[in-house]
This record gives sequence, structure tokens and C-alpha cells, in this order.
Amino acid sequence: MPTKTATKSKAKAPAKKAKKVAAPKRAATSVAKKRVKKVVAPVPTVEHKLRIRVRAYEHKILDLSVKQIMDTAARFDAVVVGPVPLPTEIKRWTVNRSTFVYKNAREQFEMRIHKRLIDIMNPSPKVIEALTNLNLPSGVTIDVKMV
Repeated sequence: MPTKTATKSKAKAPAKKAKKVAAPKRAATSVAKKRVKKVVAPVPTVEHKLRIRVRAYEHKILDLSVKQIMDTAARFDAVVVGPVPLPTEIKRWTVNRSTFVYKNAREQFEMRIHKRLIDIMNPSPKVIEALTNLNLPSGVTIDVKMV
């Protein structure tokens, strides 16, 4: 008769227990941390704001006009914010070179409009008068609004 042999089960080694390590205690210091208070300058209230938008086709002429406006405002001690360059507006056109045939022969044209924004805070009447009397080059468009 055949005898049954006992199967040996493999005993797994016991899992090692992770030891918890206590964080080291910090020594008490006698020097307290100093807190620094930030001093913020009082912001002047803005009652009126003169918003000037300047537009031109050529950026060099535009920059000269903006510099002239900034110099005029600085002469009367006005608080000026800017000039802020606004996105350039680009208009593009594609046209056929010939009138009837040759569709593949085309020309492309574009026109770029450069813009700047200047804010003058609490303008005095002298500043407004000086800005209205400015002589700027042709091709420069100015929009002035009181906000």
C-alpha cells in the first residue's frame, strides 16, 4: 500500500516590525523671533483720472508723441502711470495679382496700428490745458477720457 507523505509547508519568516523613532526635542531658545511690521505708504485717493489712448501706424512717431505727453505732464508735477503698450492691431488683406486668371499669384498686405495707454491721476486744470495745446505729428490719433 502506498503511504501518504506529509507535505511540508514552508514557514515564512516573521515580518520585521518597523520601529517608530521619536522626533528629537528642540531646545528652548531664550531669544524670541522678532516680527517685522511692514510699513505701507498711504495711497492717495484717486478722484479723477485722465485716460489717454494714443494710436499711430508708425511706432517711432508714436513713441515720440508719448514722450512729448509725458514731458508735458511731468512739467506740471502730475502723477503719470504708463505708457502701457497695448496689443498691436493687425489688419491683413490678400488680393489676386491679375484680374481674371492666375489664381496662384497673389499679394498680401497688412496694416499695423500701434497703441499706448497713459493715465494721469488727479490732473490739475493747468495739465489739461497744456495737453490740449500740444502739437503732435500727423498720423497720431489721441482719445482722452475722464474716468
